[in-house]
Amino acid sequence: QVQLVESGGGLVQPGGSLRLSCAASGSIFSINVMGWYRQAPGKQRELVAAITSGGSTKYVDSAKGRFTISRDNAKNTVYLQMNSLKPEDTAVYYCAADRRTYIWPVYEYEYWGQGTQVTVSS
Repeated sequence: QVQLVESGGGLVQPGGSLRLSCAASGSIFSINVMGWYRQAPGKQRELVAAITSGGSTKYVDSAKGRFTISRDNAKNTVYLQMNSLKPEDTAVYYCAADRRTYIWPVYEYEYWGQGTQVTVSS
């Protein structure tokens, strides 16, 4: 089993920045990919950014150029740096991980954190 704990959400004004953190524990040796999903009210959950164990990254189009996913293997932590935030970025953000190797699969990742709220509003 893998446990994921997110932190770093909050309220920010449009144009501002936030950094989300996700600390992983448990059978982390089995994890190949990690990512951040988000779910806005009334919308489907979507994969926003993902990173492989080798450091390859992928982003949803709306996040390209604004969000950066990174990982610190020594701390077993994945980060999502979000800049130039927009009201449409408002959502609950979930850290997720998977033992399989597809970075951007049609299925959802198998391990999940509890989620952290990000609200972008003036």
